[in-house]
Amino acid sequence: MKKLAALAAASASILALSASASFADYTLTILHINDWHSRIESINKYDSTCSADDETESKCFGGAARLVTAVRDRRAALDGQNLLFLNAGDNFQGSLFYTTYKGAVEAEFLNLMGTDAMAVGNHEFDDGEDGLTTFLDIADFPVLSTNVKVTDASKLAGRIEPFTIFERGGERIAVVGAVANDTAELSSPGDNVSIEEDIATITAAVEAVKAQGIDKIVALTHVGYPRDLAAIAKIPGVDVVVGGHSHTLLSNKDDGAAGPYPTMVDNPDGYAVPVVQAASYSKYLGEFQVVFDDNGVVTSASGDPLLLDAAVTPDEAVLARIQELGAPIEELKSKVVAETNAPIDGSRETCRAQECEMGNLVADAMLDRVKNQGIQVAIQNGGGLRASIDAGEVTMGEVLAVLPFQNTLATFQLKGADIVASLENGVSQIEDGGGRFAQVAGLRFSFDPSVAPNEGRVQSVEVDEGGSWVPIDPDKTYGVVSNNFMRNGGDGYALFKTNAENAYDYGPGLEQVVADYLVENRPYQPVIEGRITKVEAMAAAEEPAAAEEPKEDMAAEAAPASEPVVETPELPAMSNTLTTKAPEVPADEAADKAAEEAAMKKAEEEKMAEEAEMKAAEEAKAAEEAAMKKAEEEKMAEEAEMKTAEETTLPADKPANGDMAMEDKTHMIARGDNYWELAREFYGDPRMWTKLQAANPDYNPDLLPIGSPLKVPAAN
Repeated sequence: MKKLAALAAASASILALSASASFADYTLTILHINDWHSRIESINKYDSTCSADDETESKCFGGAARLVTAVRDRRAALDGQNLLFLNAGDNFQGSLFYTTYKGAVEAEFLNLMGTDAMAVGNHEFDDGEDGLTTFLDIADFPVLSTNVKVTDASKLAGRIEPFTIFERGGERIAVVGAVANDTAELSSPGDNVSIEEDIATITAAVEAVKAQGIDKIVALTHVGYPRDLAAIAKIPGVDVVVGGHSHTLLSNKDDGAAGPYPTMVDNPDGYAVPVVQAASYSKYLGEFQVVFDDNGVVTSASGDPLLLDAAVTPDEAVLARIQELGAPIEELKSKVVAETNAPIDGSRETCRAQECEMGNLVADAMLDRVKNQGIQVAIQNGGGLRASIDAGEVTMGEVLAVLPFQNTLATFQLKGADIVASLENGVSQIEDGGGRFAQVAGLRFSFDPSVAPNEGRVQSVEVDEGGSWVPIDPDKTYGVVSNNFMRNGGDGYALFKTNAENAYDYGPGLEQVVADYLVENRPYQPVIEGRITKVEAMAAAEEPAAAEEPKEDMAAEAAPASEPVVETPELPAMSNTLTTKAPEVPADEAADKAAEEAAMKKAEEEKMAEEAEMKAAEEAKAAEEAAMKKAEEEKMAEEAEMKTAEETTLPADKPANGDMAMEDKTHMIARGDNYWELAREFYGDPRMWTKLQAANPDYNPDLLPIGSPLKVPAAN
């Protein structure tokens, strides 16, 4: 009611003020970025690191050097005007610069840009408190979140504020922050950090700044465009929303934009709130002007994001600094691991909503790595795939850009019913582009997006059993491979944590698994195979025939599509039933003829589909036989190699029958070591990894200290 009360007061005093200075509008310009994801170097059209050739051909975008130039140039052009440069979070994770420096580089360049304030993003917690602490030690701007609460024992205690206040042109502006409510699922904040509900905490912060007489309030959020529209912009007292998290491009010029820039939302207090976001990866710099009247009411907002392409000249000093920082990792980045015959699509638009080429590659690589361990099914979260790869040579740097999280391979057993429930979780946030969408291998499934989330969207699930697709058995236990983040309940996969049996989370790094798979399958050919099928519900105007049992109601009808300028994004209207029976046709001759032609066409299509399926089955069988032959040859070679190693390294008193009789020994931990592979090396059986863990209780199995001694107890 702040705005209405202010308007009433203004009306009552207008005559008294008419003889003096009249009210004056106040204009504030906001520059902003979000979801930078450590794109320190410029990016190509696939959002991965741009090559020198592409840079020469003016095909690159963004990067720290362009950002520094763009922000500096806009500040110069707006000299003397009221200006804020805001960052809506997720600067971490996405390149070798973050992997190597853990936030220090991002903070250094954000300082150079003159960042005024930043909201915490969920990925800022990917390395727990330590990663964010490193960033905060260097950042010279406030980092905000109303709903991040820390204990006194946390290294973050007193370092993340709910809001900050700026003075520009004689007016005070409050900026309040918030992060996604499900950050604990999406990342790893740790035991000393909790995430509270965003609306309640933002509301409390708004009331606190209003109590100080401030009537211009900006919500700087990392909760996603849909929630900004549906909830944040409707909090009384919030005047402007600058958002991130959903990587949403808003624009008045780009036909591919998700909405206008800014998108105006009606607040219950009777005024309109501009909502903005600027895509991701530093490809755009958002810029808009907000005009307030003397009562702090937004009267207009306008602008458009600026594309940071070749027209923006990268800052030379920043380029030199990037080259200096990149020297230690350049050798690793430039290593060519394989080739691909075509681009491998890993974009969030596809991998978080449907089967995608990168998802198939990663899931196939995971399953291939452990197929001899009784594992049948691979499940990888689409949100863990962070870039695409263009055609031609594939470098280790590109693989790491796709898989930057340093996840390890995790294997476990799970009931069929729990796999289905987990896939249901995977399709529960497709409207919001949730990262939990499952990319799979060894199984295929269909889903109906018109069904309400977690109410039965998954329609069918089949598992590859010896080359044949068989409906999943709810009571059967299947071997599953995923990544350690998901296995521990990340992205809502709680059943992977609570119901998994015989879990092992300390396998090789996922990026190395994929790199090895590419080496074995070079040149790689990207594939889309129908592993994931979206079932489009048909309009059920006609009743099904009496002889056919009607299917259960699948979902309530979704709301009709909204207008271009909306309060909340809504799904197109869809029917709530599925039918396998064609609608009845009139009995007249023309209709009969049309039905006959349609039936013939359908029969022909079914015949072609059957032939294609038979051909695919034959090819799959041939591939399986070749794989089995290759596996047998590799096994024989490995046994020969082990025998040679034993003959050259075992002591002379080794029993003649070949049984192991080694004494306790010490191994110096090297990069890439893990208990599974070490158990294979020392005992010939990776399942004996627990013996190594028991002998070294002070070591974290997920992060063995390189260069430290490892006790290797005798096998017997």
